[in-house]
Amino acid sequence: MPETATPATELASQYIAQVTGDLDANLKEQERISADIASLQEQLTALQHDHSVLVSMQQALGITQARTGPAAESESATVPAPRRKKAAAAAGGKQKARKSAAAPAKKTARKPAATKASTAQAAELTLVELIRRHLSEQKEPRSAAEISTALGQAHPGRDISPKVVRVTLEGLVAKSGAERSKQGRSVFYSAPAQSVEAASETGTQPEPTDS
Repeated sequence: MPETATPATELASQYIAQVTGDLDANLKEQERISADIASLQEQLTALQHDHSVLVSMQQALGITQARTGPAAESESATVPAPRRKKAAAAAGGKQKARKSAAAPAKKTARKPAATKASTAQAAELTLVELIRRHLSEQKEPRSAAEISTALGQAHPGRDISPKVVRVTLEGLVAKSGAERSKQGRSVFYSAPAQSVEAASETGTQPEPTDS
C-alpha cells in the first residue's frame, strides 16, 4: 500500500503545479489583452476626434461633396414620372382619362419635394457662406467667439467650433473677403467695406420704384 500511494502523490503534485502555472499564465494573458484593449480604445477615441475636426475643416474650406446626395434623390424621385406617361399613352383612351385625373395629384405631390429641396440647400451652405452672410448683417465688428456662438444658435444641427470659425475668418481676410481689426489684445472681424456699401445700395434701390 505505501508503494502505490507514493506515485499517486507525485502525480497529484505534478497536476497541481501544472494547473497553478496555467492559471498564472492565463491571468498574465488577460492583463496583456486588457492593456491592448485600453490602448486601442484610446486610439479610437483620438481618431474619432480627428475625424470631427477634419469634417469641420472640410466645411470651412467650402468642400460640399454632400450636395450630390439630395440631387441624386430628387432625380431618382422624378424618374418614374415619364415611365408612367408612356404606359398611360399605350393603354388607350380610358387610361388617358385616368392620367388627366391623376395629374393634379402629381403636381401637388411635387410641391413638398420642392420645399424639402430648398430646405436642404439652405442647410448645405458652407461655413464660409454662413460667415459672410453673418458679417454682412452686422453693423459692428465681431470676434470669432461671438460669430461662432451666433452661428451655433442659428444652426443648432451643425458642428460649428470657434477654432474652425477663426481659421475660416483668417482665410477670408487673406482673400479680402473680410476685414480684421484689433482692439487691445482682442481681434474683431467685419465685412469688407465694398460689400457693406453694395448691401446699402441694394437696400435703397427699391424706394424710388415704390413711389
